[in-house]
Amino acid sequence: MASQQTPPHAPAAGTVVGGDLPRLLAAVERKVSGRLAATLQSAGSSLEQWRILCLLADNRGHTMTELADYALLPAPTLTKVVDRMVAANLVHRRVDENDRRRVLALLTPRGRKVYRSLQRTVERQESELFAPLAGDADELRSLLTRADQRLI
Repeated sequence: MASQQTPPHAPAAGTVVGGDLPRLLAAVERKVSGRLAATLQSAGSSLEQWRILCLLADNRGHTMTELADYALLPAPTLTKVVDRMVAANLVHRRVDENDRRRVLALLTPRGRKVYRSLQRTVERQESELFAPLAGDADELRSLLTRADQRLI
């Protein structure tokens, strides 16, 4: 029986070669999001709802466009998710007092309570996911934040 060995020209697993950085970022994002989504599902939520709750937790109110950008969702999908969150009394909509043409989404008191509960769950999950990175997790967050801000 022949053993399966890595061909001599193939990079070691996890090695970034040439233009492979985008693939590596996508693979890591998929793994992290999948684990977080499973954790949130067991807590009765979804990754999309969590992202919306995170943005609305600042108490400023946000437009649907801002929510779609932050939650990484197309507008029609976001509308369906927010509609479900309104029906579950997590979010409410109101007309912006400064611009009556805009509608803002805000957390309800129940939504704030759910956010705080999920926040603890997500923090535990992130600690587990990034424990192998030790202090490098903060550096990684900083690098990714800078990249996100510059790649507009």
